[in-house]
Amino acid sequence: MPTGGSHPRAGRSPFPPIADYGFLSDCEVCALVAPSGNVEWMCLPRMDGPSIFAAMLDRGAGTFRLGPADVVVPAGRRYLPGTMALETTWATPGGWAVVRDVLLIGPWRHQDRRSDTYHRVPEDHAAERVLLRTVQCLNGAIDFVLECEPAFDYGRKRGTWHHTGSGYGRAEARLGDEPQFRLTTDMNLGFEGPRAIARRRLQAGEQVFCALSWDDGSPPETFDEAHQRLFRTTDFWHEWISRGDFPDHRWRGYLERSALTLKGLIYAPTGALMAAATTSLPETLGGERNYDYRYTWLRDSTFMLWGLFTLGFDREANDFFYFITDVAEGHDDLQIMYGIGGERELTEQTLDHLSGYDGAGPVRIGNGAWDQRQHDVWGVLLDSVYLHTQSRDGLDERRWPMLVCQVEAAIEQWKDPDQGLWEVRGPAQHFTASKVLSWVAADRGAKLAEMRGDPDHARNWRKAADEIHADVCANGLDERGVFCQHYGTNALDASLLLIPLLGFLPPDDPRVRATVLAIADELTEDELVLRYQVAETDDGFEGEEGSFTICSFWLVSALTEIGEVERARALCDKLLSYASPLALYAEEIDPHSGRHLGNFPQAFSHLALINAVMHLIREDEGGTATVPPGLNLRPEAAAVAPDEPGPAPVT
Repeated sequence: MPTGGSHPRAGRSPFPPIADYGFLSDCEVCALVAPSGNVEWMCLPRMDGPSIFAAMLDRGAGTFRLGPADVVVPAGRRYLPGTMALETTWATPGGWAVVRDVLLIGPWRHQDRRSDTYHRVPEDHAAERVLLRTVQCLNGAIDFVLECEPAFDYGRKRGTWHHTGSGYGRAEARLGDEPQFRLTTDMNLGFEGPRAIARRRLQAGEQVFCALSWDDGSPPETFDEAHQRLFRTTDFWHEWISRGDFPDHRWRGYLERSALTLKGLIYAPTGALMAAATTSLPETLGGERNYDYRYTWLRDSTFMLWGLFTLGFDREANDFFYFITDVAEGHDDLQIMYGIGGERELTEQTLDHLSGYDGAGPVRIGNGAWDQRQHDVWGVLLDSVYLHTQSRDGLDERRWPMLVCQVEAAIEQWKDPDQGLWEVRGPAQHFTASKVLSWVAADRGAKLAEMRGDPDHARNWRKAADEIHADVCANGLDERGVFCQHYGTNALDASLLLIPLLGFLPPDDPRVRATVLAIADELTEDELVLRYQVAETDDGFEGEEGSFTICSFWLVSALTEIGEVERARALCDKLLSYASPLALYAEEIDPHSGRHLGNFPQAFSHLALINAVMHLIREDEGGTATVPPGLNLRPEAAAVAPDEPGPAPVT
């Protein structure tokens, strides 16, 4: 059973490094697979549901292993190129074998009965609600073992197993009389309490499969069918990635894996992007900065739309845009985050019965930041609309009243303090980045009003944008001309790297250059960027944290903007060298050890990677890369109108 509190860490930790997990997705649920072949994180019936396997948060909270009986360290792991199918190669004293893990995707099947979860336009394909695992013995002889021990509701409940049908190849896990999921295999299943077990000695050329299915999922009945459906799924991923517009560059593989990861983090029925696949993986080993990231943040929207449009994935960008405008349209009070089904209340609670990853508690579900006041929300929403809207024909008249409401809210409230981009749980402040994003709301609103032919709103919102701009330039700078975390402090904050990326000031403005270089020189450890200095920021928590991966990639983009291209390229090479063995990124990287920390894989990290890499590729191509409106690779003008002088630099 799960154990509460910290456990003694004598000798080697039983928890794999966070970066060593493989990520699987069918765009409805996801799973994380350890190198040992253990599925150590999986939730049903959707990505943010209660876990059935949670060994990554407590070694007694449920696992599902398929691997050699006497070896737990594989010879190699990779994704089948261009897919979300994970291949693990095993070398044992007796022989070699290959295991392939995949969450199946097949043709759209909701023809006889409409889906009760899909809010977006139905696609040609959908999740089959089957986790498939296949084994092929390449040579020699290997004893393989299957062990499935679920622990439902975040490890709080144990189920019972029951054979179904004839023979020993089908079983059902139940809570009381309620079926939870099924196992189908060509191995012989037996039960030891809450654990289903199968063992098989495989000779060269022999193959077996196991399928975990739930809800209306239909598992394969034979290995041949399993093999066919596995490769039908890889065909789906190949077709999807081939729709992208990827440059012929040495960094192309990182862009492709980031795109696949982002697609895997999108909950297809609504189009929502989940910030990360996990909850409570620690930002500091043994620390308390452990959060649930299985929700969608509005602040991700600008970068998500920019990244997807840049790489040519317009459908996913549009679906996410429709999701965020749907949730914004329904209420005047815009939240910073929502459930992936559009839920508004995300009440936070701790699970004291779980020890946490490597003893790092508490384990949290829900997120207490859902009702915080953060003034960036209006800016990211309006910038998302501006990114989506490239002509009057693309401006949805139905949503115009909602946009008016949100711009007016930004203009009304921008002078108030808030909790900032990083959701600090200390006192509210006049965070500079929040003011900048309030300016974005008014600026993009004015541009959209001009596009719509609404001169009154355009004039009023431009006036408000100019007022916010002047206020930030007057109060957000220190005596060096460097933008600081909030008014009245000299503390630095990595969020200010967004100033040139959002077009608040042009990259050749001396204040922009001074800010970017100050962050690069003073807010880094071993060149990796911290969000802020915890000693200078009352964020409501104790202890240190690692460098934030997104901030380091932002620095690459910002350095490129100000002309420090070689420094940017060197930093980008360094960051790419920190990628996990499967080219995935967590939220943070320890600058001394290179260890990944925080929730995994992290959407924001991959979005920032795309932005940074495309900045440098554009430089390599002589500035010819396509740039969507809104979040510019290289803003061509300052925030003010072309015929107006910008605010004078502070000296």
